[in-house]
Amino acid sequence: MAAVIGTDLVTITINDVDIQVPKGELIVESVKRLGLEIPIFCYHPRMKPVGMCRMCLVEVGFKQPDGSVRKMPKPQAGCTLPASDGMVVFTDTEMVHKDRKGVLEFLLINHPLDCPICDRGGECPLQNNTVFYGPSTSRYIEIKRHLPKAFPLSKYVTLDLERCIQCGRCVRFTEEISGDSQLAFRFRGAQMQPSTFQLLDFESKFSGNVIEICPVGALTSAKYRFRARPWDLETKPSICLECSNGCNVWFDHRASKFVRINGRTNEAVNEEWTCDQGKFGHDWYNDPRRLIQPLIRAEAPELTESAGEAPQAFRPARWADAYDVIAPRFQSQGSRVGVLAGSKISNEGYFLLQKLVREQMKSNNLDHRWTNHLTPREARLEHKFGVNPRQFEIAEIESFSSILVFGGSLADDLPIVFLRVRKAWFQNGCKVVVASSQATDVDSFAHLSLIYRPGSEAALAAGLLHLLAPQTPGVARWTPEAIQEATGVPAAKLREAAEALRSPGMGIVTSHEMLNKPKGPDALEVLAGLAHQVGGRFSVFSCAGNDQGAADLGVLPDTVPGGARVESPGLDTRAILGAAAEGQLDALWLAGCNPFELWPDRDLVTRALENVPFLVVQDSLETEAMAYASVVLPMEAPAEQDGTYTNCEGRVQRLRKVIEAPGDAKEAWRTYQELSLRLHPQAPLFNPSEVLGEISAQVPGYPGPNHEGLLGEGVVVPELGSNPDFSGLESTLGRL
Repeated sequence: MAAVIGTDLVTITINDVDIQVPKGELIVESVKRLGLEIPIFCYHPRMKPVGMCRMCLVEVGFKQPDGSVRKMPKPQAGCTLPASDGMVVFTDTEMVHKDRKGVLEFLLINHPLDCPICDRGGECPLQNNTVFYGPSTSRYIEIKRHLPKAFPLSKYVTLDLERCIQCGRCVRFTEEISGDSQLAFRFRGAQMQPSTFQLLDFESKFSGNVIEICPVGALTSAKYRFRARPWDLETKPSICLECSNGCNVWFDHRASKFVRINGRTNEAVNEEWTCDQGKFGHDWYNDPRRLIQPLIRAEAPELTESAGEAPQAFRPARWADAYDVIAPRFQSQGSRVGVLAGSKISNEGYFLLQKLVREQMKSNNLDHRWTNHLTPREARLEHKFGVNPRQFEIAEIESFSSILVFGGSLADDLPIVFLRVRKAWFQNGCKVVVASSQATDVDSFAHLSLIYRPGSEAALAAGLLHLLAPQTPGVARWTPEAIQEATGVPAAKLREAAEALRSPGMGIVTSHEMLNKPKGPDALEVLAGLAHQVGGRFSVFSCAGNDQGAADLGVLPDTVPGGARVESPGLDTRAILGAAAEGQLDALWLAGCNPFELWPDRDLVTRALENVPFLVVQDSLETEAMAYASVVLPMEAPAEQDGTYTNCEGRVQRLRKVIEAPGDAKEAWRTYQELSLRLHPQAPLFNPSEVLGEISAQVPGYPGPNHEGLLGEGVVVPELGSNPDFSGLESTLGRL
């Protein structure tokens, strides 16, 4: 709420210094322009001001015609006071000092003095404000109140009620930001406390944020509790890859062990928020199942030393030994080998992986996709219709006047995009229409929810196209009545949805989760055509880690880096697994992926891994696929290496090494480079920056290693589609 829309400026005076600020800007923000600070507890710049704690009291007056200043009789809360012309503010007077001491003395009456054991100690706003603005001694000698300690609100959040100062930040976050409204204040007076309704678990998908915004140690992390002190930790910037949003985070570690994740501000991506999946989902860095050295099956003739060893057992090996075993199995094998990749490899790793497969293995059997529909190049939106499948950035969602959220659960697939959509509604009055086969979190604030029968998503999209762009060829038969029969969505509701979306600033938000729907690809084509016809914008976001980077850099059977077509397309994910299952592959490489978790047909995966003669598993953790592996290669995790990653909006961000990898684990890009040098000696690439330089030379829009944006909010790769042509949309509508 700190930002003010508009350019009207007013002149105010702060501590005898005249300054121009936007009209209506809160005084607590205005003083920052002079490098000053007003202490706060309840105020947060991304939430509505409430003036609950009174810590931000300042003296305020107004200039009179004779030049004198007439002060208000009482101090004012700087967090709720908007700037107006002629206002005079004093933040450093005797009255202000006395008021601040009084507020802090009041807050500390019942606050336990347990800073030495409090998880917030050392980074606590109450602690800091008391040192800077509080009384030197306490006059309170009575016994403090005692309440239940360490009450678990959820498996992630622990409440220490004795420390709560009733600022309301946590409650307001659930009401204004996450929107689940799971926390509220119960009781009144000294008994007032934040709690869930009916004392149920705090099950918000964004609950971890209340820990960070709590200005005292009342809400703490159950996973971080008593694990470390702030001064014991090393904190470095990082990027979360638990989904495709690419949230900026602080990675705290101690003795090369992961400790916790906190949100890091990037206004273009996640502002400062995290989802619980990202905040609490990094414990695998410390998993005892981390791979720390190459492993080779004992029966491999290159490593057999004695006949008495148990068959099928892994033997620890050197990297050189592993390369010696792998090289002859993959070199120039063409269609007899296949490679499948996961979503947490860096751009540099993806680039050198596809280069290794195409140049040294002489194969195009390469894919990173794990969706039910594996759309061939000619059928993808950018090539079939000449339209970019991602037409806006995450931050631009706030500017839409209406939004259609189509398919899947946005809060689960793209949590930060969900927060932006909700912000567009909450702060800017955007009308949101959600279409899904089941109830989702967006329903809580949507103008209208369209629940369709599973498998009828394309028909529903056609119905919206009929109402919003009836001139589109082939759409005439998709009347609201026909849509009601095909999807189960009432005709009247469909018409109401069309009216809500009929605005010049419409945006359509969907994701690759649609590629798991029976008619998902057709629905995406119709939605892209709808956005084009009505002058709106459309984006289908990737859902997993660095999937967008893998697609841009040619980890596909039919596309090379930059988007050019492969002359002889290879096998996609399903075909690679099928070929392995039928004994048509001699070797298979799993690069950072576990097919048992990613592919829906478990039986096919089992048959594929059982029947392929030679299997390389390259990963950071032990997986179920290791049971079938011939060679296992330990791979460094994202925070253990330098590299760049591309999020769902096409933003390339740099992640610098945070901690050391365990054992002999190597970066993925280095593994591919070293194997490539063994197969074909050439001038090597020594570091990720050199690889990024090659990427930027081959892939339009990708930044070079010295691009200044990589040190800030990242660099968005420009749109690829330039000449939209939806003449083929009629055939899509015809086959629905």
